[in-house]
Amino acid sequence: MKKTTFVNGRLSRTMFFYIFGEVVFAFFVSFLFFFFIFFVNQLLLMARQILEKKVPLQQVAFLLLYSFPSIIALSMPFAALLGTLIAVGRMASENEVLVMLTSGMSYKNIFIPVFLVGTLVTFVSFGVNDVLLPMGSIEFTKLYRSILVSTPALEIEANSVKRFNGTVLVTGNVSKNKIADMLILDKTSEGERRIIMAKSTEFVDAGKDGINLDLTDAFVHASKETERRDYDYASSGLLSYRIQQNDIIQNENRISAREMSSRDVYYWIKKRESDIDTHYSEQNKQTLETALALETALRKGPEGRNWNQRSNQLSVFARQKSEASTIKADQQLSLFRLEFFKKFSMPMGAIALVCLALPIGLATKKSGQVMGLIFGMIISVLYWAFLLVGQNMGIKLGYSPFWTMWLSDILAVMIGLGMCIARVRR
Repeated sequence: MKKTTFVNGRLSRTMFFYIFGEVVFAFFVSFLFFFFIFFVNQLLLMARQILEKKVPLQQVAFLLLYSFPSIIALSMPFAALLGTLIAVGRMASENEVLVMLTSGMSYKNIFIPVFLVGTLVTFVSFGVNDVLLPMGSIEFTKLYRSILVSTPALEIEANSVKRFNGTVLVTGNVSKNKIADMLILDKTSEGERRIIMAKSTEFVDAGKDGINLDLTDAFVHASKETERRDYDYASSGLLSYRIQQNDIIQNENRISAREMSSRDVYYWIKKRESDIDTHYSEQNKQTLETALALETALRKGPEGRNWNQRSNQLSVFARQKSEASTIKADQQLSLFRLEFFKKFSMPMGAIALVCLALPIGLATKKSGQVMGLIFGMIISVLYWAFLLVGQNMGIKLGYSPFWTMWLSDILAVMIGLGMCIARVRR
């Protein structure tokens, strides 16, 4: 190690850049490691969903290219964690940290360059999340949409429910281009609701015209929206059903929060909240009017002219109250809020994981790089599991988007700072 001088216990430039360079180098190596893992994962997903559908390799290559920002965004926090563990763990196991402390340095002098690396990674990661990721997602969606036109088989999977514009497909087992136990729910231009069932279905790519489904042993049930008791049914040995190209494209045409910057998502949320409040107020007004009419009918009793309508008014009141609750529990708004907090929590995960990695690395006694790799992988898996569980709880169970996205970072910072304070006081 190079000879280093200290002035009043302060860290010299030489030692600062030595620690900084060690952490930066370990970060880049770790970044390549995680980038390769997530890249292979993305490649395997595309091999399953796209390559087996015989999509041209050039288009697959561009899809992978547009996936790079998301892979980079995922890799950076974990690379900051693993890089800190490896660099600090190596210096601790080779007694470099001990030499620094006995030479007059304090733990603060070691913490500063490490936290600076974590801060830089956080800012770069935020830029990737807020600029490159939306751009990549938009281009990915455009290309995927164009692929759907020529290869609509991408949208038909086994044992799944797929919604197109006004059409719901429920599929059974899929073998090559044949589907068992197909169920189709749709609505005709005349307003009739149809249920179509078939024992087997052959999928035919109609090119620019969309998708043809040749249904074998089909049964069709059609009923009017206003009069459910008035219905027709028919059976057919062979029935052809077509899903238009425009319906396929429209299904992929909505802009998601992932394709927007944090600023755009914020303004979208504010506008959506304003629209929901307005709609909710109107719905509450209608509910109140129905409740007042029902109260009036009950007060006047059998002599009132609306007495016979009380049952209908009660059912209308219950339906309006339920609709008001549905308006407040807006699923799309919850998704955008979750994505908004995710755009900040993921980049901040870099500095949070550095806080956790630093005291663990300092506690390493031997084989610092190996132990750093082991601890890094364990913490990465736990952190990733927390993110996935939190995201699912926010989407499916309606938990607070803030806490579901920030809890893992907050825990990492609290545990890391607690361990740092304990080590300094020792």
